[in-house]
Amino acid sequence: QVQVVESGGGLVQTGGSLRLSCAASGRTLKWYGVGWFRQAPGRERDVVAAATWNGGSTHYSSSVKGRFTISRDNVRNMVYLQMDSLKPEDTAVYYCAVATQRFGPLVRDRTEYDSWGQGTQVTVSS
Repeated sequence: QVQVVESGGGLVQTGGSLRLSCAASGRTLKWYGVGWFRQAPGRERDVVAAATWNGGSTHYSSSVKGRFTISRDNVRNMVYLQMDSLKPEDTAVYYCAVATQRFGPLVRDRTEYDSWGQGTQVTVSS
């Protein structure tokens, strides 16, 4: 059983920064791709950023590209999402997820992830 736990969410003003952390246990995280997703009320859960198992390839949604950075520490089994220049439209619950396939390609579809955290709320005030 893989356990994924996010932390680091909170309330921040427009233009501010937050760093989300994701801890995974029960699986050798360094063998799996990871992703950050977000879901606002009444909307679909969409990918924000993703990285391959070795961090060699990354993906960012167009709405966050240039502002958010995904990184991973495979020694500590941690994944991070650095969020800068935050906007009110970034307000959502953010989820960390671990991909199903070991040593797989970069994946952006949530159906390609089988382990999810409980989410952490990010609220950006205007």
